[in-house]
Amino acid sequence: MTEQFDAKPAAESSRLAAAAAQAAVEAGALTPAERRRNWTRLGSESFDVVVIGGGVTGAGAALDAATRGMRVALVEARDLAAGTSSRSSKLFHGGLRYLEQLEFGLVREALRERELMLTKIAPHLVKPVPFLYPLSHRLWERPYTAAGLLLYDTMGGARSVPGQKHLTRAGALRLFPALKRTALVGGIRYFDSQADDARHTMTVARTAAHYGAVVRTSTRVVDFLRESDRVSGVRVRDVETGEETDVTAQVVINATGVWTDELQQLSGSRGRFRVKASKGVHIVVPRDRIVAEAGLILRTEKSVLFVIPWRNHWIIGTTDTEWELDLAHPAATKSDIDYILTHVNKVLATPLVHEDIEGVYAGLRPLLTGESEDTSKLSREHAVARVAPGLVAIAGGKYTTYRVMAADAIDAAAVDLPGRIAPSITDKVPLLGADGYHALVNQADQLAAKHGLHPYRVRHLLDRYGSLIHQVLAQATGRPELLRPIPAAPDYLQVEVVYAAGHEGALHLEDVLTRRTRISIEYPHRGVDCAEPVARLMGEILGWDEERRAEEVRIYIARVNAERDSQDQSDDQAADARRSTAPEARPDLQENDSKE
Repeated sequence: MTEQFDAKPAAESSRLAAAAAQAAVEAGALTPAERRRNWTRLGSESFDVVVIGGGVTGAGAALDAATRGMRVALVEARDLAAGTSSRSSKLFHGGLRYLEQLEFGLVREALRERELMLTKIAPHLVKPVPFLYPLSHRLWERPYTAAGLLLYDTMGGARSVPGQKHLTRAGALRLFPALKRTALVGGIRYFDSQADDARHTMTVARTAAHYGAVVRTSTRVVDFLRESDRVSGVRVRDVETGEETDVTAQVVINATGVWTDELQQLSGSRGRFRVKASKGVHIVVPRDRIVAEAGLILRTEKSVLFVIPWRNHWIIGTTDTEWELDLAHPAATKSDIDYILTHVNKVLATPLVHEDIEGVYAGLRPLLTGESEDTSKLSREHAVARVAPGLVAIAGGKYTTYRVMAADAIDAAAVDLPGRIAPSITDKVPLLGADGYHALVNQADQLAAKHGLHPYRVRHLLDRYGSLIHQVLAQATGRPELLRPIPAAPDYLQVEVVYAAGHEGALHLEDVLTRRTRISIEYPHRGVDCAEPVARLMGEILGWDEERRAEEVRIYIARVNAERDSQDQSDDQAADARRSTAPEARPDLQENDSKE
């Protein structure tokens, strides 16, 4: 096939290359060339909406606005999902525990969104997952919990997944053999769903780009533009080059999560709500350390603890403690890790130890302040406010309800937009890769044979890229070595690195190792052992010379070492001090943390 292509006349080859480039743009590809074009567009076009923040809410707002027919720009100082949206529990869940807090509306809304993701919007990314709720009290606990789960199922919890199933102690232990017999008297199995949060957020942003949004990372807001008392846009800096430009817009949306207050101060407008950061820590252990066929949900004195199946691993978490230090790099402490191990080991027949841990990550929840100083009791509801003419802020909420939050933000922006705006339609818009996914799953064996891959490998790719798998595998045309696993990270293929740099907007080594893949938390070496080959593959696409490749590797290894060091500290202040010693991959952000 390659020889035939090379034999075509130069003009025909040029035409095909141009057509391929255009097709990539139409598919929402965040290519290096598109990044350069988008910088020009930011400075030369006028937008209806500029969204600040590349987390799931910001990406969702950009998609919502674009599909309503608006001219949209999304800017993010770091990488897509670099903050909270890559560090969640990776669940699309109905919020079963919120029933006890009588948050019925929140549960109903979350279950509707979960159903949309599973069936229409992102079936390639969002998957059902069973959980065991162990019962530890006789007589009263089973009917009490069953009543809550019946309400949960009635609200939509059993619409496209099985409803609750009651189990004896023997039945619960067959589902979760790793539990101590004394840890339960019975159990109830129910279903929720999960997704790779970073990949999902990136796909939402790419889908927005597919519908015309200008999406640009490493683009930091340094000031707000004004006309009289009205916000009329933002001034942005390319943190890779230091260049600055003004971006004009009818309305600016602050969707920066835990950075909401800082952006509010930069705008000079008085905020309508405050955001408090709550730190949540998770650990990752190998799948064989816990013998079970389902996840586990446990009550703790503060909140709940999840044991979540994650491919060949378990994710266990989370903590819920106030955090007032570095918002960009929250640090997990030894105390956080010990808290998780202590609580999960109360019910495991074979306790987990520190040596079992493959990865650790810490994220910050943006909680609306006001109800209680206890972060575990702060509202998970979201709030939207028009804080000044031309400026809307949105904060709070849950990952699961990002689409509703995004629609609310664009609705709030309507007062600053001329004419009548169309209603939100994102409940009808599949994300890139969703269309054709189910048919490709049925064709996995044929697709595997065509490319010389094992069918399980193709299914893994389908669950990461959906129908975009053809784009991914096309990168290996004429280069069969790209279909080999990444050295020291065999769950991923080398072609995925090439695709991340060429189509998914990855600009730095950490973007690939921590977000486009999850190597940084899925392997004990945390990406260090494969940093060199991954940097070399990225460098081919991004034009890195040997010095730049070495620098990317150096920065990444320093980051891992700083994180490991912080996880040996007993308190937040000491952990933050150790984590902050690592250099930034985006140098412009080293001294002045991003407001995005």
